[in-house]
Amino acid sequence: MTRWRYWTQHALTGTQLHPALPLSGVEFGNELNGPGSLTGTLKPHFVKANASLLLPHTALIYAEADGLLRWGGLIWDVTAEDDQYRIEAAGWSSYLNKRHDTHGQLGGRGPYTYTDPCKVIRDLWAYAQEQPDGNLGVTVDATTSSATVGTPAEPWASYWYETPVLGDHLDDLVKEDGSPEYTNTCSYQSNGTVRKRLALGYPRLGARRTDISFRTGVNIIDAPPVNYSGDDFANTIIATGSGEGTATRRAEDSVRDGGLRMESLLALPTVNGNDILGRRAAAERKRLQIMGEVTSITVRDHPNAPLGSWQIGDDVPIAVHNAWTSWTGWARIIADAYQPGEHDDQAVLTLKRADSFHYGSPGDI
Repeated sequence: MTRWRYWTQHALTGTQLHPALPLSGVEFGNELNGPGSLTGTLKPHFVKANASLLLPHTALIYAEADGLLRWGGLIWDVTAEDDQYRIEAAGWSSYLNKRHDTHGQLGGRGPYTYTDPCKVIRDLWAYAQEQPDGNLGVTVDATTSSATVGTPAEPWASYWYETPVLGDHLDDLVKEDGSPEYTNTCSYQSNGTVRKRLALGYPRLGARRTDISFRTGVNIIDAPPVNYSGDDFANTIIATGSGEGTATRRAEDSVRDGGLRMESLLALPTVNGNDILGRRAAAERKRLQIMGEVTSITVRDHPNAPLGSWQIGDDVPIAVHNAWTSWTGWARIIADAYQPGEHDDQAVLTLKRADSFHYGSPGDI
């Protein structure tokens, strides 16, 4: 059984506010391209005596097990619920949702033309943290990508008079296929301080893992449903690329598989080549023609995949066998969740079919 500790820190000074919060009902986890979250409850008498240690905009909170940091973020809400106080926190990237570009072009760093979005993400954080009382101490990976944002005709810009939210900028930079990906992490450094990190990955976060696996009756402890959705199925893809009206580039990939013709549209307005468009249509058809998906599993600590042996973004092999179906496939971990007080040796993994993702520069296959 792991030994858990929850402690708080002043967001600006780094001073420890409380070494061991008596939290109960804790649940926390990280996610792909999002901040992740932590929730837990405290008794009212503790909050009354230590209210200054939990103030939103001041306090950071960490989850630690056996001397290793498993999660860190900002406290956003402390709410009375019957005879308890509920704490809600979110990871480092949530801070950008309360920050705006008040100078324009991220303090003169933009506008951007044919620029690596990884650089713009680093500039977002540099701008946010150079403002008075804005330095959260987050470091951003030096990852580079072959993706680009902005053109001479339409530069990527941030205008002060629109008071853009920096968090919205971050979301826009990672939302398209072929964009970099991120997650929030933290760890102890050799000098005992905490490294708050935005982990950037390109062409992806995580990796295809052959060293760990999840199987019902072994380390999957629930009975996860396998969904076969006709809404998500297609055996014909109609892809459109760049251009307008009759000049729009178009490709179609279709197979006759003994069932009804089921069509799906794929809009790729930045793709200029018919060969690339055709390959993307074929890849999308192969993906949508496969049915069956497991979207969540509850797993226990096991040699096949010890808790924490995965990373957000990993592809992992899943095998589900029950009275109704047998399904095996690769799924990508897009979020995890731990409940140490209730199930110390368990975690819930949120999954998406691994072939749902397209990696690489926009326009590439």
